[in-house]
Amino acid sequence: MASRVSPDRRFLIFFDFDETIVDETSDDAVVQAAPGQRLPEWLKDSYQAGRYNQYMQRVLAYLAEQGVSESHIRDVMEKLPATPGMLGLFQFLRHRPPQDFEVVLVSDANTYFIETWLRRSGARSLFHAVLSNPATFTGDGRLALRPFHAHRCARCPENMCKQAAVRDYVTRRTDQRGRPYQRIFYVGDGANDYCPALAMGPRDVVFPRRDFPMHRLIAETHEATPGEFKAVTAPWTSAEEIVQRLRKLVAE
Repeated sequence: MASRVSPDRRFLIFFDFDETIVDETSDDAVVQAAPGQRLPEWLKDSYQAGRYNQYMQRVLAYLAEQGVSESHIRDVMEKLPATPGMLGLFQFLRHRPPQDFEVVLVSDANTYFIETWLRRSGARSLFHAVLSNPATFTGDGRLALRPFHAHRCARCPENMCKQAAVRDYVTRRTDQRGRPYQRIFYVGDGANDYCPALAMGPRDVVFPRRDFPMHRLIAETHEATPGEFKAVTAPWTSAEEIVQRLRKLVAE
């Protein structure tokens, strides 16, 4: 989804979705809509490493074959709980001066799950762009899922490299603005959030959810190859900690 035209903002902040904004994984949660709230073993066994997008296409096709309606899937997504403090963080960002934050969501979930939750929570207007795998309902009631892009990163699943997505977005918006952002922030939790965090510079700040894979990978990098990971790291348990850190950073 393309970004909307916006004022020239000082800071750019990226958010992951699953287990960062919401406290569950939306792809796992959608199984609640399946008969018996479970998938057959043959379907679960069809997963192949690095090809999760194709696996989810089969899951969504199976749900359609079982007669699961759009309203049922929408209901499951709307009930996903926010992570601790996240709605307060959104309130903080919403009430900052308009020149402060450009807010972008980058996720390997899909646009339907994300847009559904954001609209229900009242947070959709905060986000200038949603970078995720496109998903729309077809005439026969199936949620059709497509890959976000093609890339050459060996670290990431073949349908999405978040570092490539982040780099492309920053490059495009910097060209449009005619100048770089003062700082870039990244809020995430998973192993696929580690890849974009590697691209951040020494003035940028990454907020890994404490004791989740992104946090552990950053810690391992600091220990194994000091200096390779350049961004400031600020782990969080509640997003209220992110609010406190951002208050200080924007005042500098």
